[in-house]
Amino acid sequence: MKFTLGLHPITAADLPLLHQKDLVLELSSEVWQRVRTCRDYLDQKLRASSGPVYGINTGFGSLYNKFIPTDQLEKLQENLVRSHACGTGPEVPEEIVRLMLLLKIRSLGYGYSGVQDVTIQRLLDYFNEGITPVVYEMGSLGASGDLAPLAHLSLPLIGEGQVRWKGSVFQAGEINARFNWQPIHFKSKEGLALLNGTQFMLAYAVYAVYHAQRLLQLANTIGALSLDAFDGRIEPFSHLVHRLRPHKGQMETASSIVELLQGSELIRQPKQHVQDPYSFRCIPQVHGASADAIDYVTQIILTEINSVTDNPNIFPDEDTIISAGNFHGQPLALALDFLAIALSELGSISERRTFQLISGARGLPNYLVAHPGINSGLMIPQYTAASLVSQNKQLSTPASVDSIVSSNGQEDHVSMGANAALKIYRIVNNLYSILAIELFTAVQALEFRRPLRTSPVLEKFVHTFREQVPFVEEDRLLHNDLIKAEKFIREWELG
Repeated sequence: MKFTLGLHPITAADLPLLHQKDLVLELSSEVWQRVRTCRDYLDQKLRASSGPVYGINTGFGSLYNKFIPTDQLEKLQENLVRSHACGTGPEVPEEIVRLMLLLKIRSLGYGYSGVQDVTIQRLLDYFNEGITPVVYEMGSLGASGDLAPLAHLSLPLIGEGQVRWKGSVFQAGEINARFNWQPIHFKSKEGLALLNGTQFMLAYAVYAVYHAQRLLQLANTIGALSLDAFDGRIEPFSHLVHRLRPHKGQMETASSIVELLQGSELIRQPKQHVQDPYSFRCIPQVHGASADAIDYVTQIILTEINSVTDNPNIFPDEDTIISAGNFHGQPLALALDFLAIALSELGSISERRTFQLISGARGLPNYLVAHPGINSGLMIPQYTAASLVSQNKQLSTPASVDSIVSSNGQEDHVSMGANAALKIYRIVNNLYSILAIELFTAVQALEFRRPLRTSPVLEKFVHTFREQVPFVEEDRLLHNDLIKAEKFIREWELG
């Protein structure tokens, strides 16, 4: 699938496309023209002036007062990339590195960064050939952008570092030779343009908001199924209630649950209980609040996708170069911390519904097996969900309230947005597991309500799930079922 990066903004509707494994990128003619115009302007500016311009003919960070002669400017940029590639920890997943490449191309393509067109073309080549530089998780403070991760992303341009291609690791020089690519000779400012920027944080954020929208829909669908399997009441989802407290997410969630349960025999049957526990009754309020948070964070992320985040910024039309702070990750750090809390809460309420379903309430057998005692049934999947929920709570401690001084005091306030980004990745994947456990439990509980049926929409969902995960008659190895359940919800085509 081909996707053209132009000067028009990337929208929320484009987010699923950015995750396509077969995506091929191209740049519009207007983008190429802006890139070349900016580079030409910078070259002319340097020829006409001998004055210091930060990061172009000076040192970096606290070395900003060190002037660099013209004949050493290329060496300066190479040294910058080489010296900053000091990341540690696990490798960044390839799906995230691909997003980093795309987002770096996007930011450079606005024509305020001064890079050569050959540099952007090589990044495009890596993306379109499925080549992902080896990047490490740790090393960014989210301050002058994501320095260490972006240095590792950029090393292969000069023939250094490692890359992954078709499941194997190659030295960058080896893969460049295989494609007959010569190392890029950086001009002034290019190394800094590549390393300054928020693309490490932002790649994780793009991943997170895309999956957050999916997880929200799954939470509503699985929550509705749990409500029916628990023999819950529909009245708390009435529009009469929610128009009295008209938060957008709350109203939309209530409406979604009502629609999902349309035609259910279970929801219509007379109830012996007056109220349901909060994990069922308050789905609109809890899921809805998370929905509003997800919408807010998505708008922050979209603004960042369509921004220039390196430094200094070059303005050919205004004939000026400004050193400022667009690389600072505070907008992302705060947003990712907010998203972490919102997603953790979806997991927290999901685990409580799982607990209620296995607790022996409302005519359901303990642990949802016909002969509890000799069989433990679905006792321990709830333990697993509880473990994941607790870890998500721990991961939701804000990273953005932290800061640490670096660069000899020049970078005296940092965002810690990179740490927020790493946390949100784990929270997203934990939430898939938590919801898979709830689905596994709800479908098992539903069998004890037969011959009554849930809604046609949910019966179709259950039938398709049952093709992958059969009913638990007696104890078996449930790990395999949970893996299948998670795979099912990750691949389920949402309406």
